[in-house]
Amino acid sequence: MSTPTAASAAPLTTQDAEVLITSARRAAEAAGVTVSVTVLDAGGHLLAFRRDDRAVLISGETSTRKAYTALQLNAPTADLVDLVKPDGPFHSLPTALDRPLLFIAGGLPIHRDDRLIGAIGVGGGSPEQDHAFATTALTTLA
Repeated sequence: MSTPTAASAAPLTTQDAEVLITSARRAAEAAGVTVSVTVLDAGGHLLAFRRDDRAVLISGETSTRKAYTALQLNAPTADLVDLVKPDGPFHSLPTALDRPLLFIAGGLPIHRDDRLIGAIGVGGGSPEQDHAFATTALTTLA
């Protein structure tokens, strides 16, 4: 196995994913919110997933779709919400593609050495809460 060079960043590991999930869940727990958290690698493959026992069932799906959307568009899902509104420039994007995109805050791309290496999605709280929990998780990875 080769070591990362300046042209490549170290990939997101399962250990990184567990740190992200633990941090996001702790932030949610401190706020009294039950959530699901999904971490995807740069290829969109599932690295880790956790749903709190009392989290609404759909939160598992929303956390995964938020992570996927953040990864595919390399942008926080919170920044994309206005773009897909009826008067937004990408209003037809959610229906034009046969992909599990979700334009609700709570998904963030993950970068290392300015390279996209994965994404995290949080579902179960309000969009603002989910975004905050995901943001908190990213700070623990830095």
